Amino acid sequence: MSLTVIAVFDAARGKEDALRTALEAMIEPSLEEPGCLAYQPYVDPSRPGNMVIIEEWTDRAALERHFGTPHFQHVARELEALLSRPFTLRHLIGAGEASPAARR
Repeated sequence: MSLTVIAVFDAARGKEDALRTALEAMIEPSLEEPGCLAYQPYVDPSRPGNMVIIEEWTDRAALERHFGTPHFQHVARELEALLSRPFTLRHLIGAGEASPAARR
């Protein structure tokens, strides 16, 4: 069962371009990681400071390894100066993969 992650970022005023650059720099090294199936940043056209990365990983262990990589550690430090608030993560699985209890 793969794991889809939605990461939401809100840029601090005037930091929109720097945030976009930092997130785009994560694409290539993340896609090269074992277990990374997809990694794509998006920008809200009506709110350019609001950005989302939609990621897909083979499993939670692959995602946890991602958090320990040098490129993730680097961007995490950069984000401290670029965001108006901490980013959020949502972990999702396919609806057909959820247990009956999780669907309630």
